[in-house]
Amino acid sequence: MNEMPIGRIVSMIHRQNQKFLSKELKPFELGNGGKHAFLKTIIAKPGINQDELSSLLKFDKATTARAVKHLENVGYIDRQTDNNDRRSNNLYPTAKAQNIFPHIQDVLERLNEEITRNLTAEEERQLLQLLTKIYPTLNGQ
Repeated sequence: MNEMPIGRIVSMIHRQNQKFLSKELKPFELGNGGKHAFLKTIIAKPGINQDELSSLLKFDKATTARAVKHLENVGYIDRQTDNNDRRSNNLYPTAKAQNIFPHIQDVLERLNEEITRNLTAEEERQLLQLLTKIYPTLNGQ
């Protein structure tokens, strides 16, 4: 069989996806490492803690800690000690984050449009359904 393996195609798509995001999100200091996903989640769930963030986004705690530190350093989030658990920090978006959020959404929408440009609506639905079916297998579920 001369067809390219699925894993290789997924890998190539992922690399192109990352190149696009790196370039488009660089002006917002969110160019790599999925930092936009962390920020997007904190904006959607103000007060979320780092453990919840790691669990929700399926990143390890060290990656989450680095992303949170970066987002705090560039002024997109504030950490506040949890009143119920002094060892835990709750994460809140700043006004700066709220102001750039529409631009981030625009970048993500353009990326999705680019990825699905050659697909019909039905093909896009099928692709999403198949990828959603594959993920739990790879995630050990």
